[in-house]
Amino acid sequence: MTTGNGAPPTHTERLLYEAGERDDRAAVLDALGRTRLYVLQARAQADAPGHVPPLISRRDRSARRTVVPVLTEGMLPPWHPDWVFQQTTLGRLAAAWPNDRWWLAVNPDTPFAAALPARARDRHAWREASDRGGGPPRLRLLTHAGGPLHGPVAHALALGAHLAVLNGLVWNGLGAQYEDYPTDVSRLRRPWAVHHRADFRDKLRILIATRLVGRVPESVLNVRRTLTARLGAAPSGEQWAATVTAAFERDDPHGEGRAEAAEFLRRITHYEERFRADGLLPPDGRVDTLAAFDHGRAVNVVRLALGARYCDPREAEESVLRVLEPARRAYRSWEEFSLGYLLARLIHFDEGDPEPMYQESTALHHALTGDPASPYRNIPWSAGYALGRVLRFDGEEYGCFHEGNVTAHRALTAHEGSPWRNIPWR
Repeated sequence: MTTGNGAPPTHTERLLYEAGERDDRAAVLDALGRTRLYVLQARAQADAPGHVPPLISRRDRSARRTVVPVLTEGMLPPWHPDWVFQQTTLGRLAAAWPNDRWWLAVNPDTPFAAALPARARDRHAWREASDRGGGPPRLRLLTHAGGPLHGPVAHALALGAHLAVLNGLVWNGLGAQYEDYPTDVSRLRRPWAVHHRADFRDKLRILIATRLVGRVPESVLNVRRTLTARLGAAPSGEQWAATVTAAFERDDPHGEGRAEAAEFLRRITHYEERFRADGLLPPDGRVDTLAAFDHGRAVNVVRLALGARYCDPREAEESVLRVLEPARRAYRSWEEFSLGYLLARLIHFDEGDPEPMYQESTALHHALTGDPASPYRNIPWSAGYALGRVLRFDGEEYGCFHEGNVTAHRALTAHEGSPWRNIPWR
């Protein structure tokens, strides 16, 4: 998917273009050593058990050589039901390369192309570049300039940005793959137990309803919300704990949930105190719901299902839009949404040494709320979207339709050359 205006789709293509303009082979290798490369294969072959895809070569008649074409993440073509992509790296290509006379053709016939000879010494340089770069980085904000950047679809995709940033993947893509076909299929199977289209739709429904984030921790937070409304101020820790205990004694006579509730209350209190100490929450701030965790994961399940060919792009877009309104109702800002996601992640995976998880989680939050290029800095949370921006009929949203009408209205009523400004009404 390109941008349509010749601009580099992602940071990787920009680096390749700039290195090519300078004829800087070392810079090309450095860029390729830090990125995913994609090889096309037939889906039927990819689904065959034990199949190892060969490197597909073709004849480049203009250069009079045989090349193996690969693509960078920003240059993948639109989604196709029968053709998929498998990721590789420069180092893995060097190890599997079959012929010294062949060349590696990265993004052939585009402004972001690179052609690399593949003799033994060249492949040694590939391996060195791959070792130096360390492979595709995690914890990076990666935007596709040709993907949705504003409006309802971009807003919905941004709900899933935590996992995209964590894995170093494009946050605003609904295309040929999420990571790659085998990985997308594998991640749906485990941990999501999604093996086909019906499984996907069922899991999406459950996530939108926030039924996986946990009844007990949500109940603990709900007790505090109820107390706050009743008292007109946040309850003390003692009041909150006593009310949680009483509620679970009443509703859980066998006591199984009581101990779980007490542990979740401890974890929530601990991490909220850390959020305040680290400036993520104001001194009197709190997290009221963990719904963001299921909403964010719902978007990622949709993107995985699209990559696994369990839905098509139209259904994927409709599916992510289904997540948007429940998320807006649950939170008032991107910051609140992000902290809800973080808190759920931390209290559910607070095992062993929790510090690496905490540092990783806060790094995600800072990237998404602090980076000027982040969707959280560029897409308004509350939406009316400007001038109502989302038109509603029977509960359905028509964002782009309404935006187009607003643009037309402005042009016709404000432009000096408009007939509406030059022809008297009466």
